[in-house]
Amino acid sequence: MRFSNFEIQLAKYLTNAISSEELDELNGSLSKSGNHNVFRTYLEIDFFTRHVMSEYNTGGAKKKLLDTIRKDKRKVRRLHFFQFVKYAAVLLVCLTAGYFYWDHNFNSNFSQVSENPESQITLQLSDGSIKTISEAGNASVYDKDGTRVGLQQGNQLIYHKGKKAKKLVYNTVNVPYGKRFVLILSDGTKAHLNAGSSLRYPVEFIEGKSRQIFLTGEGFFDVSEDKNSPFIINANELNIRVLGTKFNLSAYPEDENIRTVLVEGSVGFYDSTTDFDETSRRLVPGEMAIWEKELKTIEFRETNTDLFTGWMDGRIIFSHMPFEDITKKLERNYNVIIQNNYQELNDIRFNASFDTETISQVFEAFNKNYPMKFTVTGKNVIIEKP
Repeated sequence: MRFSNFEIQLAKYLTNAISSEELDELNGSLSKSGNHNVFRTYLEIDFFTRHVMSEYNTGGAKKKLLDTIRKDKRKVRRLHFFQFVKYAAVLLVCLTAGYFYWDHNFNSNFSQVSENPESQITLQLSDGSIKTISEAGNASVYDKDGTRVGLQQGNQLIYHKGKKAKKLVYNTVNVPYGKRFVLILSDGTKAHLNAGSSLRYPVEFIEGKSRQIFLTGEGFFDVSEDKNSPFIINANELNIRVLGTKFNLSAYPEDENIRTVLVEGSVGFYDSTTDFDETSRRLVPGEMAIWEKELKTIEFRETNTDLFTGWMDGRIIFSHMPFEDITKKLERNYNVIIQNNYQELNDIRFNASFDTETISQVFEAFNKNYPMKFTVTGKNVIIEKP
């Protein structure tokens, strides 16, 4: 049996073996006639299989099935055809049950926000309602007319390319401290969102118009190229304008600066109250642009882009960074509250890199380089002079 390229990519997606390029191609293929139904069917089977395998007594079921097969083998000459019909019927019953289970649970897997929303990834829909996103679950996103516009699986949410929207309708994803999330917008643009970030974006862009989204926090963007529709990210009072490129943007409200680091392509900058100047200085790969919020000035400098993109792989990298700024990043990444009573530390600069370490191990490493006393109690970290 030969499988189409679409089916191969779909299988890779369901087994988390798909590359970013293949994921972009898969997203584009969903707009073709027939593919959407194939996609839905695969997801139904995959979801039901995972559910059954996680909750069913697999060992007991396997033993029972083998016993049944052994009994049937004794009658193999007479029952070849009937065995096939019987097992096919069992499979059909499982798949039918799987569909109804999926139809009841998969479609409604988004839940209302709980009493502790600050620790959950949430999706705010166009009508203002807020749903929680379970990183271990799957769910669909619908518009007001009941049309499915997006699909969430695990820690990513994929929006389908629509049918030429005439009006912008916005959703907003909020990512709390200690978590990360991935969005694939309707144009194929991929956005990795870091801890403590939110992104407001159209469910579908209008063809031929600027594609504008709004970021608070930090994100890495792999922008799908469209020469007729410039891509604009608004971060506070700064607009970043691109066509097709890869870059990291850090725009946390508590930071004094907005930092943009370019990996590929070219981006330009302008104040949100003005128009874009085509002749203005552009950022080139390997550079960082630093926008000073209060003075509204911008500075360009060369940099090592890996220092600012490692967070997507779970790495935290500090390069000659003041301890005061380090504590901010640690609070976001570990979802902790750090109280520094050793003020002399704030201006001390450190070089360090962490990935799998706990918050206690992180401070033990700092303590070896610069003595400090620290205690970790739940989500609270207190630093004292030794």
